[in-house]
Amino acid sequence: MLVAILGGMFWALIPAILKIRFNTNEILVSLMLTYVASLFIDFLVRGPWRDPMSFGFPLTPTYSDAALIDRVYIPFIGYIGQLHYGVFVALFVSVILWFVLMKMLPGFKIRVTGESPSAAIFAGFNPSYVTVMVMCISGGTAGLAGMIEVSANIGQLQPNISFGYGFTAIIVAFLARLNPLAAIPAGLIVALAELGGDSVQISMGMPKVVTGVFKGLLLLSLLAGETFNRYHIKFDFKKGNN
Repeated sequence: MLVAILGGMFWALIPAILKIRFNTNEILVSLMLTYVASLFIDFLVRGPWRDPMSFGFPLTPTYSDAALIDRVYIPFIGYIGQLHYGVFVALFVSVILWFVLMKMLPGFKIRVTGESPSAAIFAGFNPSYVTVMVMCISGGTAGLAGMIEVSANIGQLQPNISFGYGFTAIIVAFLARLNPLAAIPAGLIVALAELGGDSVQISMGMPKVVTGVFKGLLLLSLLAGETFNRYHIKFDFKKGNN
């Protein structure tokens, strides 16, 4: 878990430094680095980390029991589907991040810097420091999430360990209005859409991309609503006006 957090922090430092030094867009840079990370994992599982007993398939050795995250077990009831204890880590992190962001000084710095970097400078905050701090926290939590996903659901590294979760998280973040607590119900809504897409694919034979179309329409609606909320369109049909 510690190595996963440190690895995520290191990876997030790249767009943070580029943001500070060249004023690049951290969202685009981090999205492009996702493909670099995927290719790096592909190199590892096909090369130095490949299991000699995998019959040529790009897989690492199966994790030991100590490296696996168990599913939730309730006495007299049994296992609760595929629910594992990593989910509680996500809930705990969401609550902690909400408390820091809304109730503590570092969170206030983050909100001020995000809304207006010039106002943050006027208030005595260092936007570069805030950027590095936010990216390190984000990268660390992303690394932890990846480790939980592999240890709880897969049990070994393989070329495809993420099926677009990062891009889906963008929709969740917009749907939650960047609120860590609201990300919990927003994530559940998007997850239900994913499960619904799987059910439709099985029962009705519809392609899986229908789920992607739904998520795209959801994101488009959110962005359009935010645009119309900030910029009000007014038509003036008085004589002599265009």
